[in-house]
Amino acid sequence: MKIRIRQAVPDDAAALLKIYEYYVKNTAVTFEYEVPSAEEFRNRISHTLEKYPFILAECDGVPVAYACAGEFIGRRAYDWSAELTVYTDKNYQNCGIGSLLYNELEDILKQMGITNLYACIAVTEEEDEYLSNSSIGFHKHMGYKPVGEFHKCGYKFGRWYDMIWAEKIIRDHYSNQPEVINYNDLKK
Repeated sequence: MKIRIRQAVPDDAAALLKIYEYYVKNTAVTFEYEVPSAEEFRNRISHTLEKYPFILAECDGVPVAYACAGEFIGRRAYDWSAELTVYTDKNYQNCGIGSLLYNELEDILKQMGITNLYACIAVTEEEDEYLSNSSIGFHKHMGYKPVGEFHKCGYKFGRWYDMIWAEKIIRDHYSNQPEVINYNDLKK
């Protein structure tokens, strides 16, 4: 299996939406109820790329996973923090592709000057057909530590699910912290 990682572009929206659609319709991994339209997903990619990286993994030229970073909280003081997400085609799970994407994303974010990474992870006390706790295991493997838990905050498929915030520090913190570099400026 030959994997190639590259930057996503808005024209990848349809292929990436196929990956995400499975999670919306069949899992509580995302708390989104409705599958976004191709145009909405295209806008999500475009909006992300205005400041942050959005990358994908291809197997034999076909997108099989994607990962992106985004604004942690919309306040200036949080500029040095980013929220990450990754989705892998259900047929390519547990192949190491998510780790490849996260490693690449973390390298880019370090170059940008991001210090803190966060992941919002759906978890459950009892695994069911909609949610396992594999995502928390993946993030622990990648060096993320749980820093907060919200109980029964997400309701999907007639069930309540918890959510954990996990954190990973990737750069030093200084009293005179250099400004974050916009992803687009980094590529120049």
